[in-house]
Amino acid sequence: MEQAISTISGYVWSDFFIYFCLSVGLYFSIRTGFLQIRYIKDMVKLLFTKNESNQGISSFQAFALAISGRVGTGNIVGVATAIYMGGPGSVFWMWAIAFLGASSAFIESALAQVYKQKEGDIFRGGPAYYIEKGLGVKWYALLFALITVISTGFLLPGVQSNAINGTISNAFNYSNQVISLGGTDMTVSWVGLIVIILLGVIIIGGVKRLAQASELIVPFMAGAYILMALIIIVLNFNHIPDVFKLIFSSAFSLDATFGGIIGTAISWGVKRGIYSNEAGQGTGPHAAAAAHVKHPAQQGLVQAFSVYVDTLFVCSATAFMILFSDQYNVLGGVSETGEVTYIAKHISTDIGADGFTQAAVSSYFPSFGNQFVAIALFFFAFTTIMAYYYFAETNIAYIFKGKNYKPMIWVLRIVFLFSVYFGTIKTAKQAWDLGDIGVGLMAWVNIIAILLLSRVGLKVWKDYERQRKQGIESPTFHPKELNIKNADFWEEEK
Repeated sequence: MEQAISTISGYVWSDFFIYFCLSVGLYFSIRTGFLQIRYIKDMVKLLFTKNESNQGISSFQAFALAISGRVGTGNIVGVATAIYMGGPGSVFWMWAIAFLGASSAFIESALAQVYKQKEGDIFRGGPAYYIEKGLGVKWYALLFALITVISTGFLLPGVQSNAINGTISNAFNYSNQVISLGGTDMTVSWVGLIVIILLGVIIIGGVKRLAQASELIVPFMAGAYILMALIIIVLNFNHIPDVFKLIFSSAFSLDATFGGIIGTAISWGVKRGIYSNEAGQGTGPHAAAAAHVKHPAQQGLVQAFSVYVDTLFVCSATAFMILFSDQYNVLGGVSETGEVTYIAKHISTDIGADGFTQAAVSSYFPSFGNQFVAIALFFFAFTTIMAYYYFAETNIAYIFKGKNYKPMIWVLRIVFLFSVYFGTIKTAKQAWDLGDIGVGLMAWVNIIAILLLSRVGLKVWKDYERQRKQGIESPTFHPKELNIKNADFWEEEK
């Protein structure tokens, strides 16, 4: 079973798809004039614009909700895995997909705003909505919605809960227990039970409670983690040029040690980069659509900035801590007999990639390093699980729109909590392979959709850019003037 899951994951993440993701990001970067560089000031300013109505959520709450989905296990274990499989050069390719992917994140999030719809005092939107309204292809929209419900409701949560269980086990000498029930042995995870109880309380409160929880937790968790990384960087200030040299030389096959695995570095860097920052995956647009803004491009810029925060800040923090401390190994291969060989081996005991970050922080702060990373990852992963639930719920609402979908929401909640718990008792490899399948399938469907809708996305951008160049501080959106059809919410607002 595990081998079959791994094989499917390999097909989804083919070499073609890796380069396709990079090419799409480059295309949107060129077509928007590299907005991810030119409009950073606007990104930061829009982030703190208050919501002047009771409709939807604020830009910062939408940012926090999206960040809670982006910043998770991928920022700690994912980065470590990329280094383990592709060497230090994989870090550069994570940066590359973040930089180029910021433009893809802009397009998909702006489209989510254009085609969002109002339900009571909240907004719903995302790829399924813009595929149906923008492309007019109902079956394709339903396909994305179904894949997203399966991925974020069942395949992806287990990666996060598995990492929570693993790091807490390493830090606090905890392990799952096996109990006998009616003559049958069952594995019980007390960590898993605590997580689903806390999660249940939050998700039953609905979208606004999710946004409020994210708004409180995200700044705290990301700030504390980056602060720890900055302390370690300051302690290794003289070695910063050496680490950059190692990353760049490994990324372009200039390093003698890692020169033979450049293809693997690109593959794992892009793969783990997309898993972490979710640019083009189609998850960010769900949070983007929930915000109340005056122009769709505003939320597109905010979501582009969230990609930067995820990869250029948080993922880089993890990478630097690991590389500064030399607490990593790089896999060479596995023989038919199961013997593991390494291209680089800095840790004598094979703790696995999921332990690199804990080992790195502990090498500087042995008294609490393990525990700090475990607690940080708990918050990272927990908020990501919350965001996954929101994405799944939004697509349930889409699939059953016009009908009473409340019973299906309760089915989703039960299945979702089960999948979170199940993740704490299955192997890490199985959890990651299932997660990769979910991310890859969503990205395949969504990236094709935003390419087909690129004309609309670029119209939105050019309209915003034109108004900003005219000195308008807060541009407004009039879809009919741009010949954009089916933007129902915006047409009703005017």
